[in-house]
Amino acid sequence: MTATNLETIVKALKEYDGDEVRIMEVCGTHTAAISENGIPSILSPKIKLISGPGCPVCVTVTAVIDKLVELSKQDNTTVLTFGDLIRVKGTDKSLADAKAEGASVKMVYSPMETIKLAKEHPDHTFVFAAIGFETTTPVYAMVIEEAMRENIKNLKLLTSLKTMPEVIRWVVNNGGGVDGFIAPGHVAAVTGSNIFKQLSDELNIPFVVSGFEGGQLLMTIYALVSMKGKSGIRNLYKSVVTNEGNLKAKELVNKYFEPSDSSWRGMGKIKGSGMVLREKYREFDAGSIGLDEDHMPKGCSCASVLVGKVKPYECPLFGKNCTPDNAHGACMVSTEGSCYNYFVSGRR
Repeated sequence: MTATNLETIVKALKEYDGDEVRIMEVCGTHTAAISENGIPSILSPKIKLISGPGCPVCVTVTAVIDKLVELSKQDNTTVLTFGDLIRVKGTDKSLADAKAEGASVKMVYSPMETIKLAKEHPDHTFVFAAIGFETTTPVYAMVIEEAMRENIKNLKLLTSLKTMPEVIRWVVNNGGGVDGFIAPGHVAAVTGSNIFKQLSDELNIPFVVSGFEGGQLLMTIYALVSMKGKSGIRNLYKSVVTNEGNLKAKELVNKYFEPSDSSWRGMGKIKGSGMVLREKYREFDAGSIGLDEDHMPKGCSCASVLVGKVKPYECPLFGKNCTPDNAHGACMVSTEGSCYNYFVSGRR
């Protein structure tokens, strides 16, 4: 895209004066990129951007956190997790709270670190908090494959793996009022852009697959505004995303995981919206099935924020009892969370 084309798009988005258009992004990285590039300040007041359920940490129910806390307190057991998840509160406490009380919790920076730790300490059990969407599920499949190849028996996964199409359908059918979706680029790189075609036709809503640079996102928003009221898929991230996706990654996921119903924070159980280990590989499961309970912190509006019913700053705790340094709700914990990004950018 040339500078002249970008200037034309920016001008059109600033001056747009048609019917209101509500556009939802369902990728935490898009949420962060939109704030970092100051995109909301560029747009006409009639173009509304909504952050949807695209942050995996944010949509993880408290029962999963509670189970990880329980496991971290067991003898000869260590829970391994990424940084964001460690601060998300369960019913009563977070993994960080449990660690402060003497539980065994360790942060890792790569899923494959779990293999190294398990090999170095064969008499110790490691439980990896495998949280994520279609983007990270192939990596967790690789962990299982490597553990099997090396006959590692002391590594297990507690999974909370989500898939996008079903939750998008849920958001639209439960009053989201969305006119178009910025389709998640990272997810589409694995699944392929065609995964959104049936949804687009069914819901009569356009989807545009986008990259993460400011110019790409502005082009995506411009495309969605022009497509309002029509079904259709456009792929503006062709350098990474194909129609079919990463066939090898999908094959690997299908080998070790199968679709399941899954519970989402604030939305309850959504049919066919998750992935669990196949029965054949359940020896690696740390008790992931049936973790459905969700207890929102008192006064927290994360459930409504995640589906675009309220803006983060409309939560009574936002910026008061709930800040990035003292997060009550999951949406304020993760750097991909909408509350976090609204807070750090001062967005309104």
